[in-house]
Amino acid sequence: MKPRILVVRGGAIGDFILTLPAIGLLRENFPDARLEILGYQHIIELARGRFYADDTRSIEYGPMAGFFVPTSKLAPDLVEYFASFQQVISYLFDPDLFFESNLRRAGVKNFLPAYARIDDSQHAAQQLARPLQKLALFLEDAAARLHPSEEDRAAAERFLGVSDAPVIAIHPGSGSPRKNWPAENWAALGRWLHRHTPQARLLLIGGEADAVPISTVRAALREARVLVAQNLPLPHLGAVLQRCRLFLGHDSGMSHLAAAVGTPCVLLFGPTDPAVWAPANPGVRVVAAPGGDLRQLLLAEVQPSITEELDRP
Repeated sequence: MKPRILVVRGGAIGDFILTLPAIGLLRENFPDARLEILGYQHIIELARGRFYADDTRSIEYGPMAGFFVPTSKLAPDLVEYFASFQQVISYLFDPDLFFESNLRRAGVKNFLPAYARIDDSQHAAQQLARPLQKLALFLEDAAARLHPSEEDRAAAERFLGVSDAPVIAIHPGSGSPRKNWPAENWAALGRWLHRHTPQARLLLIGGEADAVPISTVRAALREARVLVAQNLPLPHLGAVLQRCRLFLGHDSGMSHLAAAVGTPCVLLFGPTDPAVWAPANPGVRVVAAPGGDLRQLLLAEVQPSITEELDRP
């Protein structure tokens, strides 16, 4: 019988992708184990059947709530589920140890708490992998990598259509307004890109929270060939980004997604430290805002990095 390992990982898209090097360390060192991930289904789907996870399970399943309440009655199916793993590694914030205590009540014998508040000591992926040192696992490469499936790539081909024109992806949002370059700057950059590389198609990326900046940029690019990808399934979006010539964005989960599929990136950083939070992948260029204030970052300071990347063979 194969040993079973469970990784519990909540958090946003970027948090999950930054944890992939640690999960990959488990996958590489225990290749015969069955590795599963418990988290937000639309995010952890990036890993299911795509190297990292044999299966995934949603943490938003109703009876799961009992595991976050002390001495609660635990759902029998979840007791059986958790007890089936020889090792559970949890990145959940659990200051009162309610989750850990209930897992132990369910029969989990080997539980490794892996939550850590990220500081400025080293790259976030290194810090997220640090708890695995208790299993004698040490991370050397902090770059996260994703592996789109054949179905993902087919979906990307349907979305992009048949065209040899290069695609430049733009994500004008992030999880925090403080990390965003003003939308009118993105609009000006889009107009410049259309003049500089008229043969390219521009791809605007975002979710519901990015509707306003996407609308602003889209309105400024009426004469350009523009595609809009809003709320695509993340595995499909990853495959779309993999086919892009360049990705432009901020400190965001979308930037980590683009870097993890190998797309060259130019990323604008403001209040966060790129030494900790920027993707560690090759081909990632960071443009830091003066004083960490993206409102002070001029278009002329961004253009050279983009030009250099587009001119690169």
